Amino acid sequence: RIIHDCYSTSDPNFHGLYRDIKPMNDKKYRTEHDSMGELQVPQDALWGAQTQRAVDNFPISGLTMPHQFIAALGLVKWAAAGANSELGLLKSDVAVAVQKAALEVADGQHDVHFPIDVFQTGSGTSSNMNANEVIAHLATDKLGSEVHPNDHVNMSQSSNDVIPTCVHASAAIAIHKQLLPALEHLGGALETKADELRDVVKTGRTHLMDAMPVTLGQELDCWRSQVEHAGERIRGSLKRLVCLAQGGTAVGTGINAHPKFGEKVATLLSEQTGVKFAPAASKFEALSSQDTAVEMSGQLRVLAVSLTKIANDLRWMNSGPLAGIGEIELPALQPGSSIMPGKVNPVIPEAVAMVCAQVVGNDATIAMGGQSGNFQLNVMLPVVAYNLLQSIELLANASTCLADKAIKGFTVNEANINRALGRNPILVTALNPVIGYELGAAVAKKAYAEGRPVKDVAKEMTELTDEELDRLLDPAALTKGGIQH
Repeated sequence: RIIHDCYSTSDPNFHGLYRDIKPMNDKKYRTEHDSMGELQVPQDALWGAQTQRAVDNFPISGLTMPHQFIAALGLVKWAAAGANSELGLLKSDVAVAVQKAALEVADGQHDVHFPIDVFQTGSGTSSNMNANEVIAHLATDKLGSEVHPNDHVNMSQSSNDVIPTCVHASAAIAIHKQLLPALEHLGGALETKADELRDVVKTGRTHLMDAMPVTLGQELDCWRSQVEHAGERIRGSLKRLVCLAQGGTAVGTGINAHPKFGEKVATLLSEQTGVKFAPAASKFEALSSQDTAVEMSGQLRVLAVSLTKIANDLRWMNSGPLAGIGEIELPALQPGSSIMPGKVNPVIPEAVAMVCAQVVGNDATIAMGGQSGNFQLNVMLPVVAYNLLQSIELLANASTCLADKAIKGFTVNEANINRALGRNPILVTALNPVIGYELGAAVAKKAYAEGRPVKDVAKEMTELTDEELDRLLDPAALTKGGIQH
């Protein structure tokens, strides 16, 4: 890593350091070739010449394509070999060797052999060839005779349909396996906690100012509803995300692919993953546009906005313990200060809020990437894939943490809640139908100025009896809405 950083910097002295260090490296190399000529590849690398050129060409970030994307590449190559075999285009023994190797890639056994930077050729051709070369190398060893990365592993395919297919497939699988279960888990935790706190009445707040009462159960049910609706939105967009570009090959016409190839790939992927994939109705759109990825990213942004609201509400409610609102106490997970002993911070809501900020930023990048569909191809596919998958994973993990380390374990400070509720001058709103807005405002102002309960002031300024005031100002009754009688 130090050598990589030295090599990447613009300081010529560091470049010199890199040149001084490199000869000391005792790694062995082999000679590989492609259509552009020969070059050296590390002896133990499963990749070939085209991957090595990409490694040399793009020493930009040190960020490589996510595991989920590499797994999708493996699955697509597995399905492609199966489809080509069924269609009589690929010999059975070659297809079996390719499929075995491809599933090893899908299982993550060879992630270390996918070293190409995210910031590479916009079509993702380098990553596609990386997969072709690694799988061909593995399949050759299994078969005992040469398996060619282009002629066999990439048969009936182009990077231009493989990479858009992998963008959709990897995201759809991650949403099914990670994000939707995490949202259901969080929604369940919120529902359980809301039911537990359904009778705890507290001061409502609008503009961060005291308002009419609500129950904690009602407050948490709002959060549950937000999470539930986020899941519904994501499921709605999944209907388009499961449609795949495979079969469009270079420009959407399907040149060099059997007419049934794309459909067979979708069927095989569905059987292998449990996610129901289908061929895209328009391969031209599927290659040139990333509108569906942009749409799904937008749904993830909505979820991020919702989780930010929940995280911030928790932080406010937990604030204190003495000088803040202090309605709840989040689980104490770690010391909160290196200088202030005994301080404990709302670390989980803070982490969730940071995740949400990242997701909103990722969405902006994906939107810019989506704009880069030029004629028959989008040329920001790797960065779209990287950010979409990161957003899915971050939101899934953050939702689980929020459920398990914040929602399930927070306790309620009913003494603080009741103290504030009893002195809330806005309770006078319930008297409006009886005494009118103007007199109600006068009662509220006097109660606030003198720090007295609304009931005591209203008794002095109106003709209402104790019994009537108790009934009209009952906080629990006020959480049910309607006109008090």
